[in-house]
Amino acid sequence: MLPPYGGTLVNLCVSASETPILSKKAYSLAQLRLTERALCDLEVLATGGFSPLTTFMGEQDYKNVVENMRLKNGMLWPMPITLPIDPSQGFRESMEVALTDENGQAIAIMTLLEIYTYDPMTEAQKVFGTTDESHPGVAALVKQPKFYASGPIQLFKMPAYYDFPALRRTPSEVREELDKRQWKRIVAFQTRNPLHRAHEELTKRAAQQIEGGLLLHPVVGMTKPGDVDHYTRVLCYQALVKHHYKANEVFLSLLPLAMRMGGPKEAIWHAIIRRNYGATHFIVGRDHAGPGKDKQGKPFYGPYDAQELMQKHETELGVKMVPFQMVVYLPDKDTYVPLDQVPQGEKTADISGTQVRDEYLATGKPLPAWFTRPEIAEVLAHAHPPTHKQGFVLAITGKNPHEKHFCALALEQMLSAHGKNVSLIEDQTLTHSTQLIQHILLHQGIAVVTVDGINMGACNATPKTYFDVKLAEQVNVSDIVLNLKNALLNERLIISE
Repeated sequence: MLPPYGGTLVNLCVSASETPILSKKAYSLAQLRLTERALCDLEVLATGGFSPLTTFMGEQDYKNVVENMRLKNGMLWPMPITLPIDPSQGFRESMEVALTDENGQAIAIMTLLEIYTYDPMTEAQKVFGTTDESHPGVAALVKQPKFYASGPIQLFKMPAYYDFPALRRTPSEVREELDKRQWKRIVAFQTRNPLHRAHEELTKRAAQQIEGGLLLHPVVGMTKPGDVDHYTRVLCYQALVKHHYKANEVFLSLLPLAMRMGGPKEAIWHAIIRRNYGATHFIVGRDHAGPGKDKQGKPFYGPYDAQELMQKHETELGVKMVPFQMVVYLPDKDTYVPLDQVPQGEKTADISGTQVRDEYLATGKPLPAWFTRPEIAEVLAHAHPPTHKQGFVLAITGKNPHEKHFCALALEQMLSAHGKNVSLIEDQTLTHSTQLIQHILLHQGIAVVTVDGINMGACNATPKTYFDVKLAEQVNVSDIVLNLKNALLNERLIISE
């Protein structure tokens, strides 16, 4: 097994005896509430996944990485790992702060040795190659404070998770397990999607190619907006590992990483992280960690840019690349083969992600067994019921509370007549309303809301499951109900009586 990147696995977690002392101390300190991204970064940083980094980057490391893709000591490092901070909130250099999760629970103490400013557009252009805000990485930079902080960190409490705890392993725990298995070569597979037959085939081929084991290492932190939720994905991975891999050929562990969707540079970053988890090889796919297309409809990165950059730095990284060779299904032979090995004139078959969503899951049509394993198809069908069985939100906005309430009652009756489970949300705080909507959507219910200020994204809704019902000064409720009913029928969110 390779040593960690830089030679030593970083550990910022304090001992059990220090935990109650630091936990008590944290209550007396100013609190710096971490975003979801910063919380993911802190966890991976503190447990050694970002070795050799020992804290969020100081200004010199940050500038070197942005400009040259290297740390100040010359080591290759492609992605800034930084902690945004707002000095106007009273934070200043040399002070100690308690780092808290999004619920205000203190988990670490940090000394702010450095607070420095940066230019988000310069970082965006240098790191992501674009300033287009449709790129998730750029969008995050634009929204966050324009200062970064660095300094020593003492983590006294790991972020709390109650989903799949047995699969959430630190780098040291993964390395220990891989060592027990006595695998000399380990190929890691990074994924943020459910695994279908083609992915299964390529991972098995990769392990056979290197004559080693497979570290199936899916991301369960932040991925691309619109991705399948990690709960569904992990259930798919578990089913696949249990039924379709041999126990001695695969090891499943989850990675709480906040992806930046940085394409080629992100591939290098992913390889470094996997080395810290014990991998000797890393599968790099077509358009690895690509965010899709820009505002002009052009891909942000070329399909093989990541493979080319990885190959260029492979020796320095110490991690060997296994290129993702696209495999296709041959119906007449009932087998998968690499695309470049398809006989001339041979019939092939494939189903795109759009087809999976629109032609199969949205209509209730079963996914074929040649495309995905039955166990995976069952998980996806349960998590993504046909459109007419899905929940959605009707957010009623307007100045007249009486008219909003009357309209909400009318919509409740119309939808109930279609056999729908409808919940009225009125006279609630914005935060409580958002939480209620999330719960209702999770259980395929319908939320009719009269609380102003509801945010579609915060509710985990999408443009297809969120309707803004704006009431004019003169309200004709019958027309509103009829128009909305027709819109819902057209979207197949309800079916005819």
